[in-house]
Amino acid sequence: MDNVFRLFDFSQKVNYRTEILAGLTVAMTMIPESLSFAILAGFPPLVGLYGAFIMGLVTAVFGGRPGLISGGAGATVIVLIALMKSHGLEYVFGAIALAGVLQIIVGLFKLGKFIRLVPQPVMYGFVNGLAIVIFMSQLEQFKININGKTEWLSGTPFLMMAGLVALTISIVMLLPKITKKIPASLVAIAVVFAIVMIFNIDTKQVEDIASINGSLPPFHIPNIPFNLETLQIIFPYAMIMAAVGLTEGLLTLNLVDEITGTKGNSNRECIAQGGANILNGFFFGMGGCPMIAQTLVNLSAGARARLSGIIAALTILMIILVGAPVIGKLPMAALTGVMIMVAVGTFEWASLRIFKRMPKSDIFVMIVVMLVTVFLHNLALAVLIGVIISALVFAWDNAKRIRARKHLDENGVKHYDIYGPLFFGSVTGFAEKFDVANDPEEVIIDFAESRVVDMSAIEALNAITHRYHQAGKMVRLQHLSADCIALLKNAEAIIEVNILEDPEYLVTDKN
Repeated sequence: MDNVFRLFDFSQKVNYRTEILAGLTVAMTMIPESLSFAILAGFPPLVGLYGAFIMGLVTAVFGGRPGLISGGAGATVIVLIALMKSHGLEYVFGAIALAGVLQIIVGLFKLGKFIRLVPQPVMYGFVNGLAIVIFMSQLEQFKININGKTEWLSGTPFLMMAGLVALTISIVMLLPKITKKIPASLVAIAVVFAIVMIFNIDTKQVEDIASINGSLPPFHIPNIPFNLETLQIIFPYAMIMAAVGLTEGLLTLNLVDEITGTKGNSNRECIAQGGANILNGFFFGMGGCPMIAQTLVNLSAGARARLSGIIAALTILMIILVGAPVIGKLPMAALTGVMIMVAVGTFEWASLRIFKRMPKSDIFVMIVVMLVTVFLHNLALAVLIGVIISALVFAWDNAKRIRARKHLDENGVKHYDIYGPLFFGSVTGFAEKFDVANDPEEVIIDFAESRVVDMSAIEALNAITHRYHQAGKMVRLQHLSADCIALLKNAEAIIEVNILEDPEYLVTDKN
């Protein structure tokens, strides 16, 4: 209950007028995006608004910090397009709920820091691919269904659609140069809407696609088989949706921290986001995560408490309950123009500026992730492939760093000073460094500049000491770190480890 009573937990005094106006502005900017993303993914538009309401309300009250705005974000919705096409909406709801469970687990076990393991080239490829998918999907609005056959618009209908889209884009681009007090996308939609109504222009509207007239989000259990096969289908999508949502969320939270000079709670945000997505899965919402654009709109309007997020969510609910007839008349050309500008804003143009300075491996990863995203529309697969390639490249680069400096001391003992990590990728190179046949009776392997990382490394040590043992020679291991010592002790059941004294080990093979 503490969270409920502490809705305004900023240290400064709450300006209720500012919070309410900011919330209304955020709602007006979130509605067209929620509708557009829902339509883009093939969901009923009402599912997009339900998602924005549930996500916004839960995270506003229980989230990791005031000022952060959550809703039906495109990054998480796009992940589910392939699942929607292959198995339908009920499986999507199951994946959203499962993603929420995974996000709560991440928050409870304080695992948010592991989101950082997604490499930046993968994020660039993912975001750029997402932007291209959003842009390409808007071309569908220039098509019409005639007698069950989809054809491109032509003649006057095409020119009218293109003109309205161009007008929307122009307003979104030019208005911020005049004033930033009013959201440009909101003004663009209002202007195009007024033109269509005043001149009675015959153009595609939201109600031509689906009705958004509804009630409170109804409870329902996803109509899917509860078995292992279903879990295998939805788990990859849930995992990627959870990871993408948390990544977007934690990045947005850090951004708000920097802007406001305060500190948010990332683990609490993970739990709140997960709880909201579970509710989305059981209340017909499309899920989501914190939204950078709406958060910036909220902060620029002066909001610094939780009230603005609550007002935004309740405004969306009121639109669903009583404002659907108006929203249904919105011209699709206006939403198309807004989404084209969302695509332009989503694309990481910085990745093009640094393209020539990026390592070739990072360029390859970024392009692969982007192409998989664009052509397969499967962000789960794209991110997974990108992470795997990045991990393999990292392993290969580190495998090449293993080297040994060799010298004899005054006692005739040969020293091998090892540099670089000893792990599965470098064990072959490590084994090639030793000259067992020609080495003296005693050999010291010094790990002051190296680390024994995994079981492959331990087995490599076992193999090399076995070779020296067969040749009747002694091997000492020196300057192992504490973690390496613990790893070797844990491996005593597999190889023979005879500890002489810290920090030296004698490894023998009794077979």
